Amino acid sequence: MAEAHQAVAFQFTITPEGIDLQLSHQALRQVYLSGLRSWKKRVTRLKNNVITGVYPASPSSWLFVVIAILATMYTRSDPSMGLIAKIQEHLPVGDSLSIQCRTVVSAVLFSTLLWFSLIFTMRLCLKQLLSYHGWMFEQHGKVSNTTKIWAAMVRIFSGRQPLLYSYQGSLPNLPVPAVKDTVKRYLESARPLMSDSEYERMTTLAKEFESSLGNRLQWYLKLKAMWASNYVSDWWEEYVYLRGRGPIMVNSNYYGMDFLYVTPTPIQAARAGNTLHACLLYRRKLNREEIKPSRVPVLNVPLCAAQCERIFNTTRIPGEETGKARIRGVLIVLKEVSYVHPECICVLNFIPRIPWAQARKEFFSSGVNKRSLDCIEKAAFFVTLDDDEQGMRGDDPAGNLDRYAKSLLHGKCYDRWFDKSFTVVVYKNGKNGLSAEHSWADAPIMAHVWEYVMTTDSFQLGYTEEGHCKGDVASSLPPPTRLTWDIPAECQERIERSLAVAQALADDVDFHVLPIQEFGKGAIKKCKISPDAFIQIALQLAYYRNRGTFSLTYEASMTRLFREGRTETVRSCTSESCAFIRALEGGESKEACRHLFRTAAEKHQHLYRMAMTGGGIDRHLFCLYIVSKYLGEESPFLNKVLSETWRLSTSQTPLQQVELFDFVNHPEYTTCGGGFGPVADDGYGVSYIIIGENMINLHISCKHSCPQTDSHKFGADIKKALEDLLELMSPEKPDPSKAELNHSKKSKKDL
Repeated sequence: MAEAHQAVAFQFTITPEGIDLQLSHQALRQVYLSGLRSWKKRVTRLKNNVITGVYPASPSSWLFVVIAILATMYTRSDPSMGLIAKIQEHLPVGDSLSIQCRTVVSAVLFSTLLWFSLIFTMRLCLKQLLSYHGWMFEQHGKVSNTTKIWAAMVRIFSGRQPLLYSYQGSLPNLPVPAVKDTVKRYLESARPLMSDSEYERMTTLAKEFESSLGNRLQWYLKLKAMWASNYVSDWWEEYVYLRGRGPIMVNSNYYGMDFLYVTPTPIQAARAGNTLHACLLYRRKLNREEIKPSRVPVLNVPLCAAQCERIFNTTRIPGEETGKARIRGVLIVLKEVSYVHPECICVLNFIPRIPWAQARKEFFSSGVNKRSLDCIEKAAFFVTLDDDEQGMRGDDPAGNLDRYAKSLLHGKCYDRWFDKSFTVVVYKNGKNGLSAEHSWADAPIMAHVWEYVMTTDSFQLGYTEEGHCKGDVASSLPPPTRLTWDIPAECQERIERSLAVAQALADDVDFHVLPIQEFGKGAIKKCKISPDAFIQIALQLAYYRNRGTFSLTYEASMTRLFREGRTETVRSCTSESCAFIRALEGGESKEACRHLFRTAAEKHQHLYRMAMTGGGIDRHLFCLYIVSKYLGEESPFLNKVLSETWRLSTSQTPLQQVELFDFVNHPEYTTCGGGFGPVADDGYGVSYIIIGENMINLHISCKHSCPQTDSHKFGADIKKALEDLLELMSPEKPDPSKAELNHSKKSKKDL
């Protein structure tokens, strides 16, 4: 009750002399400041809504249009062709205004209508311009005249100084591919992975689907695409993530690491303070929409920012059949979340969703437990102060780096809250990192936040020479509040069982982080090959050497060129890449292998571009499958496609805010990227980030329980494959002995 007593702004007592009123000036001041902050947020939100609502025009352009119309009327011209007079006749003001005032009011109304018409026209033109994707299929470094004209038109219609969400209304909708085209591309992708008989059987199923059920399902899908902003994203979120019944840990979360070589301070509290300060600075910029919209480099094509709305104050709520997202709860200051060690309450969101939903309903739906749980679920994000020391350090830096990655992925199985949008982890030695839940957004969104947090923490906020935070201690801040729990014996038993399940899952993860410092993007670019295609083909080569066969491969690509776009799958294992690998391993000539390699790389680039521009395979087939389930129709073709196993799941982490880093002058501030768990029990998960010109970081995961997988061996295979491809594509150096022989022959000829 002490907290409640302190929260009272005033008290009064009745005495023989009358009523004695006692005011708490500090409490009243806090009430005033809280209300002031609330109104400032409302005003800022209203202002941003107006600016975004009229984009690509600006509010000031309305005044320009009004002045232009009035000035034209002053010259006794009628720019409205009689519309102003019509408006004047129907003004419901009677004779209360003079003729001149009615004329001005009518002109202002006409100017406003004209202004809105111009906004609609500009937005429609920009939407049509952004629907053009021919620029993406042009040869790298060569821009056609058509693309130059198109880029100039985009700049003209894009307006000035856009806010974060300014482009949302101008982005095109994701197109629905033709069933015939998707089926054709699927069969092409499946050919290198099937025997002749399997492929013939699949071709028969595909033709049956295309000629019968496919067209009916497509009709419903096109109807949805006409009505919804994006025909994929809501179903993808619900059926892939929220209806998933497995644990979030390992299966549906990913992590981001700290700087590889530098720890700005060894003091845990100081690092936590600066990290949280940087996170909240980002949230303030996000609320004010001051973050610049993400764009495709060079041509500055805008990307969808819809996922940014759910970065903070978002929680995934478990349900027995499906989960749901609690978004934008009460915007409270981040609370310290603590636990009593015997209960280990956090472990409940490490386990499968159904047991967690049942426990939440039974033990956390009322009383003190509900109040404490609400504090967590409505908080901006979750913070863990870990007692361990992590990082690439000590006598075994490589092994410690692997343990650091595993710690970020699953922790101790009771010290994270995976339902939150993200968890910040700060270790005893000052190292930090994050773990993010996947349903609310994809990794590039959280990577953008983390890049800002790392650079703001180290380069802007900084630390004193002793390692403490800079600045003065604020004495007016309220102390942290410990959350209390009432855990009955039955709940404690479930927690103990859940801890055993979570630890078994975590112990099964085999993780390896492999920094490659011998070469990077610079060496790959000299080969005139796309770095992503180069690495993807190297992964195919490494997997073939590791397992002796090819496998269905998943590479994540974005569809954020479209409104509310998320991801699409690039099927990296192609007939072209398989032909190259067989030729290389079969000992064919270098010239033949080089030709096949370039063909495979070009094919990969084409598939990636198709995925980005709405011509992917898997999201379309996924949505057709969902429609078939709603209609109660069975499709052997769709059932077969959707049951395929991705034994090699890959993803590139893009470095988006390159201007924040200086790898030339400060190479020690190298980010390590992040990773995720294996998708298949007998497969690998590979995440990679290209740092500057001379470094590639790989994060490789698999499971100990599978005797065929080994993250360290696969890492060595990947590095060897990269080295072999570099050697293959590097220009041949002249043989010194042959050069000397040719020189001597030339000398004799001259004599």
